Amino acid sequence: MMDDNCIFCKLANGVIPTNSIYEDEFFKVILDADPVSRGHALILPKQHYANLYELGDEEAARILPLAKMLATKMTKILGADGFNILQNNGEVAGQSVFHYHLHLIPRYKDAENNEGLLGFTHANLSEEEIQEICQKLQ
Repeated sequence: MMDDNCIFCKLANGVIPTNSIYEDEFFKVILDADPVSRGHALILPKQHYANLYELGDEEAARILPLAKMLATKMTKILGADGFNILQNNGEVAGQSVFHYHLHLIPRYKDAENNEGLLGFTHANLSEEEIQEICQKLQ
């Protein structure tokens, strides 16, 4: 179901005009309005899901093949040297619009913003902490 108060629902369902590069019955893919690279796009489900945890199984099964198809096409057409496929869940993880979406980010060798584009630093975990995490998740 579409959420009338959600900006991404409005974009995905044509209520607000977009620079769309793909559309089917489940998704609309648009160029990001505030891109981090040339060709940065968003895959938006037409139904409202706040995050990955709420995403319907049917949409989940369809989104990765769609991302692969588009990343392959975008890499070839735009001459990208690499590619990020990124999805955030929760504010602390960088989610700022609470409608599930997948970022397609072409990357270029000589881009000025390659350093720290994703803002990650490595965690310093002990072997004991790693083993504890592993045991909990098995």
